[in-house]
Amino acid sequence: MPAQSHRIRIVESCEELTATPFVGDVNALCWQRQLPGDFQAIIDQLQTDAGITSIDEDDLRTLTLDAAGAIAREILCADLALLRDRGLAATLDCITGYPRDTAAGPIPTDVYSFHVDRAPVPADTYLCTYAGASSEGLCNDLAMRRVDDPATRSALLRCYGGADDAGFADYLRDHHYDLHYQALPGAQPYIFGCGNLWRIAIATPQSPVLPCIHRAPLTPPGAPARLLLIA
Repeated sequence: MPAQSHRIRIVESCEELTATPFVGDVNALCWQRQLPGDFQAIIDQLQTDAGITSIDEDDLRTLTLDAAGAIAREILCADLALLRDRGLAATLDCITGYPRDTAAGPIPTDVYSFHVDRAPVPADTYLCTYAGASSEGLCNDLAMRRVDDPATRSALLRCYGGADDAGFADYLRDHHYDLHYQALPGAQPYIFGCGNLWRIAIATPQSPVLPCIHRAPLTPPGAPARLLLIA
């Protein structure tokens, strides 16, 4: 169950998830679901490389599964169709790990850092974890942009080699530094959970709400793979 927060609204169907506008403080919608089926059986049969492997319906149909695995497969295919029928570019990924930002710099910009998504046109992000660790969210009230931390900003200015001006703002945007956040002392993230289908607000022009801060789960090497739907 996701944490209770004024930033999260619980909905009862896909129709409500896609049709409900973001207003006020709410920037995350959650369709809570307890899904039947064995999603781990899907992962166990997939021929995946380290990192991220995208899976389509044809890949799923080739798997030989028992009854529980077959139920999981039908749910995955149905969810892909559900979002694509609404014009969303939905993909299903098996993830053993994301690339880490190893470049020298004051702010790591990989997905393990709390961040918001951004798009040049109105859009939202949809995601559902079926197996493995799920994404984490952080209420905007409990976070600050890392570029607004004085020490971090000073370090970024040294990297930029100029004044804190419009050019510096462009530099932060071009390197995605302005998308990343740090939790305030004592802040607790909330867990998206397995089976729940989320729609979260992102940074877009004329967005009526703040973007939802989130990150991929911090999992050690060798941790179970994730099965993630994202659109």
